[in-house]
Amino acid sequence: MSTITITDPAVRLREQLQDPVRLILWNDEHNTFDWVIESLIAVCGHTKAQAEQSAWFVHFRGKYAVKEGYYEDLNPMRESLLDRGLNATLDM
Repeated sequence: MSTITITDPAVRLREQLQDPVRLILWNDEHNTFDWVIESLIAVCGHTKAQAEQSAWFVHFRGKYAVKEGYYEDLNPMRESLLDRGLNATLDM
């Protein structure tokens, strides 16, 4: 049996968009803990305890995956965090 390699970029992009991704929040020196916590609750649907724990991880580790899911769900959250002045990326 032979293996088929997909080379069409559009097909590969569709596959990548269906792969799980992580929403990474990066530490900075500008935003307060309270603002980060409030943002994680509002944007990511975290509980207060989850948001506080995530903020501490970001503070001490420099970054933290605050949410896992699919690109189509997490990219709007990333954009909302950016709009709030936070540094967030998607790890694919």
